[in-house]
Parts: sequence; C-alpha cells; structure tokens
Amino acid sequence: MKKINIICAGKLKEKYFVDAIAEYQKRLTRYCNLDIIQLPDYPDLADAVKREGKLMLAYTGKGYCIALDSRGKALTSEGLSQSIDHAYLSHSEISFFIGGSQGLCDTVKSATHLSLSFGLMTYPHQLMRVILAEQIYRAFCITNGTPYHK
Repeated sequence: MKKINIICAGKLKEKYFVDAIAEYQKRLTRYCNLDIIQLPDYPDLADAVKREGKLMLAYTGKGYCIALDSRGKALTSEGLSQSIDHAYLSHSEISFFIGGSQGLCDTVKSATHLSLSFGLMTYPHQLMRVILAEQIYRAFCITNGTPYHK
C-alpha cells in the first residue's frame, strides 16, 4: 500500500478541520495510507521557524519530500497527480511539509525534492492541511479515473 505523510507544525484545534482531514483520510484508504504527523509549534518565539524546521528535518531522509511554499512550483491538479505518480516510481512513500504560522524553514525546503505552491495567497496552516488532503485525494482519483475530478 502506498504511503503519504503530511508533516506539519502544530495540532489542529478546530473540530471542523479535524473532521475534514478524517474524511479525506477515510476516502484515501482505497489508494494509500495517509498519516498526519503533528509536530510542536512555537508561534510566540522569534526562532519558531528554525525550531520547527529542526524537528521536520528528521523526516526528510526517506521517501520523496515536497515542501509547501508560496514561492514553489505551481501545478494543476493533473500536474500534482502526475508528480505523485512519478515519485512512486522510485520511492515507497511521499512526505509533504507544511510550516507553522511563520512559514517553513529554508533548511527544510532545501532538503526536499520539490517546492510546491498552491498560489500566491497565504492560507492558515491549519486550513492548508485540509486543502492538501483534498488535492491528494483528487490526485489519486485522477490517476485511477474515478469521477470525483471533473
């Protein structure tokens, strides 16, 4: 079974975000195992990005790694689907990295295979998890030809 990780800073507190993630995890069970790895965040500290990055670096050593970064490469849903398929040709798992409220550490970005942008707008990092989970589900639906993606 394919494996996808979402490594992120902070825990989801809002029930509607937790429920949305759980829904996409359930839908994805036919395609992959989706694990959400929630690391501590340090929103009130000046060196928050560095501290969060140090924790995330421990997860960059295996699998295909994708950093979410507004300055990264913008892909269509079909493009993301192709990128995921291509990554599985040489890796057994894929990890996505989402920084905390102050962003993602440059060290983590440089340790990944791809920097991915979801556009020039800024999203709350908690909401970004839901958006990413939905796009991962959409990518698998595109690959498998299911009618979810129109």
